[in-house]
Amino acid sequence: MTNVNHAGTYRLGDDTVNRMGYGAMQLAGPGVFGPPNDRAQAIAVLRETVASGVNHIDTSDFYGPHVTNDLIREALHPYAADLRIVTKVGAVRGEDASWLPAQSPAQLTQAVHDNLRRLRLERLDVVNLRVMGDVHAPSEGSIEEQFTTLAALQQQGLIRHLGLSNVTATQIDEARKIAPVVCVQNLYNIVHRQDEPVIATLGREGIAYVPFFPLGGFTPIQSTKLNDIATRIGATARQLALAWLLAHADNILLIPGTSSTAHLRENLGAAGLELDARTLAQLDAIAGETT
Repeated sequence: MTNVNHAGTYRLGDDTVNRMGYGAMQLAGPGVFGPPNDRAQAIAVLRETVASGVNHIDTSDFYGPHVTNDLIREALHPYAADLRIVTKVGAVRGEDASWLPAQSPAQLTQAVHDNLRRLRLERLDVVNLRVMGDVHAPSEGSIEEQFTTLAALQQQGLIRHLGLSNVTATQIDEARKIAPVVCVQNLYNIVHRQDEPVIATLGREGIAYVPFFPLGGFTPIQSTKLNDIATRIGATARQLALAWLLAHADNILLIPGTSSTAHLRENLGAAGLELDARTLAQLDAIAGETT
C-alpha cells in the first residue's frame, strides 16, 4: 500500500497533515450532481484513502448536493483522530445542476449547520469561503460580510479554522484582517501558474495552498510533452503532474479526486516520485508549449 508520508507534511492551522490528500468531489454523479454511479465503490475509495495514510479530505455539502458528505459519514464515521475534513460554503445547486451563489449571512450560516449535520460533527475542522467569481478564476470584490459571518461562527465554536477558495490576493489580505486564514484553494497546475506570487506569500506566512484542477486545462501539445516525460521516468502523466506540484512549493497540499480505487492508487503513487533537476526543468518548460 502506498505510503503518502513520502510527500511530507505541512501545517493546516494548528494541525499537521500529510501533503497528499483527497478531494471527494468526483464521488458524486456526473457533473458533481446526483448520486454516484456505484455507491459501494465510492465507499471503498474513501476507506482505502484513509487506510493509505491520507488524513486530509476536501468536500462540500453542495457536491451532489449532500452526496459526498453523506458518503464520507457512511464510510468513515466515527472519524480517525488525525483525520481533518475540510469543507466549503458559498454556493448551492439548482435543480438543473447549476451552481448558484449563496453568499448571504443566512445562507452561509445554514450551510455550516448543514455540513455539521451531514458529516455528524459538532465542529468543522476547516471551512473555506468559496467566492463565486468566474468558474475557474476569481473576481475582485469585497468579501468582508461573508468572511465576518464565518468568523462569528468560528467564535461560537462551530468551526476550528477558516480558509478561502477562488480568491484574489486582495481578498486574502482583506480576510486576514478579519480572522486567521489557514489555507487558500485556487486554480493552479503546471500550465496555469498565475498564482505563483500568492503561493510564495502564503508560504512565508505558513499558510497552506491547495490547488484545484491540478490535472486539467492542458493543450494537446502540453499533454503530449507531459506524457513523453512521464514515459521516460516510468510514471503516468497524472503522477508526474502531481509530483511536480509537491516539488514546487513546500506549502502546497494536494487533493486529487477520483471515484476509482485504481486511480486513487495511481494518484497516491505520486507521493513516492523523486524528480531530478532535468525532469523539473522539462516540466517547468511545459507551460510555454501551446498549440
